[in-house]
Amino acid sequence: MEYEIKQHDKFRYIEEGEGQTLVLLHGLFGALSNFGDLINYFKNHVKVVVPMLPLLEMDILNTSVSGLAKYVNKFIETRGYEDVHLLGNSLGGHVGLVYLLRNEPKVVKSLILTGSSGLFENGMGDSYPKRGDREYIRKKTEYTFYDPAMATEELVDEVFDITNNRLKVIKIIALAKSAIRNNLGEELSRITIPALLIWGKNDNVTPPFVAEEFKKLLPNSELHFIDQCGHAPMMEVPAEFNKILLNFLQRLGAVATNVS
Repeated sequence: MEYEIKQHDKFRYIEEGEGQTLVLLHGLFGALSNFGDLINYFKNHVKVVVPMLPLLEMDILNTSVSGLAKYVNKFIETRGYEDVHLLGNSLGGHVGLVYLLRNEPKVVKSLILTGSSGLFENGMGDSYPKRGDREYIRKKTEYTFYDPAMATEELVDEVFDITNNRLKVIKIIALAKSAIRNNLGEELSRITIPALLIWGKNDNVTPPFVAEEFKKLLPNSELHFIDQCGHAPMMEVPAEFNKILLNFLQRLGAVATNVS
């Protein structure tokens, strides 16, 4: 599914549908394809917005979780969004958390995390990223999912292309180190808006105990595990993911209750 990429000032983004705003933040190797099923389903019920996070375009000094959180803050302010429901996967969840903690935005009504970093994550391995070794990249991409068949040739090619560029590799390492350093711990108790945690029971990157810890630290949170699912539930089990998210948004009045 192809979407029109819009431009407003320096920001590039996708915006589909009408209603309250569901902002999607992708992870370190994230792409629009990660959210395809989610966008297709929810654009009929809310305004779905996906900013193109400049993970590999920022200058090296701002290539950090905090730098990306500032970018998200400026994007939401510039676009004038209200009634925002903020969803982040992996590094995107971490960026969303830092954005909420540093800015305390009144427009954000709820938080949805799936496989989020911010407390603990297994890196892609000490020697990662390993340039020029496509088979190594395949194994690391498969590690993200419960079903290794999810690591399609197209997906492996995307990751391989990124890791074969020296400057991009430097920025990926900078972001990964920033995420590890930026442990949010007890700060999370300050986030009191409703929070939904959707986690793969077989997540190798941010294992289930990480979800349990988020549940304990976020005072107004609920946790849903999905069995036979890895680090990207919205890709691997989209129907179940969408059902859990729909129920949450209906209870908050963001989506009509007669929608199924």
